[in-house]
Amino acid sequence: MLDTCNSPAFKSLPPSQIVPRLADAGRYLASEASFYRILRAADQQHHRGRARPPARRPLPTSHRARGPCQVWSWDITWMPGSIRGGFFYLYLILDIYSRKIVGWEIHERESAEHAAELVRRAVCAEGCLTHPLVLHADNGSPMKGATMKATLERLGVTASYSRPRVADDNPFSEALFRTCKYRPDWPGSGFASKEDAQRWVARFVSWYNHEHQRSAIRFVTPNARHTGQDRELLTRRIQLYTEARAANPTRWSRQIRNWSPVGDVCLNPERDTSNHEIRDAA
Repeated sequence: MLDTCNSPAFKSLPPSQIVPRLADAGRYLASEASFYRILRAADQQHHRGRARPPARRPLPTSHRARGPCQVWSWDITWMPGSIRGGFFYLYLILDIYSRKIVGWEIHERESAEHAAELVRRAVCAEGCLTHPLVLHADNGSPMKGATMKATLERLGVTASYSRPRVADDNPFSEALFRTCKYRPDWPGSGFASKEDAQRWVARFVSWYNHEHQRSAIRFVTPNARHTGQDRELLTRRIQLYTEARAANPTRWSRQIRNWSPVGDVCLNPERDTSNHEIRDAA
């Protein structure tokens, strides 16, 4: 089997290609799984061929928010204009702990200068100039421009970036954009002007921060979570459910609903690879 795999005809092919070719030639040596097993035992189960082997990407940096204004996530998305092919650009900054939108702007182009000014205003508005703050973004040019980097250094903000060409390293911003664009009043025909887009986003941000009850934070509003008011609200819910169960225990087959406050929030949490290691060893 090893001689066959290393022969000139098959040296650049994996077993998934070798086995069918042998079958077409009227030869059967072993199953595909046996070929892989023998190659692994001989330490020959490596990339075959001239193509560059798949790169192992390092895991993204993990950041944990234990309170508001510790880890922010931001991104830019398109907002269609009324003219086909025309767009406005929505800049949004989200606090991952509370899910509150702490800053937003609309511009007619992507720019590191616009992004830097938005971050500066958001930091001042939230009063976290002297607090350790992480700002996570993808690898777009506005996120990594010289003006943006200089502004972050001046504000004492730690920059964090997604891995190149990995779309799900910035999940909080992606989820926020989905919520935004699937609102019932999102104009399917596009926004008539920049001012029209600004008015719509202002209404959306007000609704999102002060009215929208997020499931990920026990169905409280982002603003309540951001200001700490969620604890009193959730305590009242626990008391209500406890009294309801005591008044009629036969209606309750299990514990009351979990209304305890959500704890820390982690951006790109470290993954447990022990199961993979055990499977590989087997």
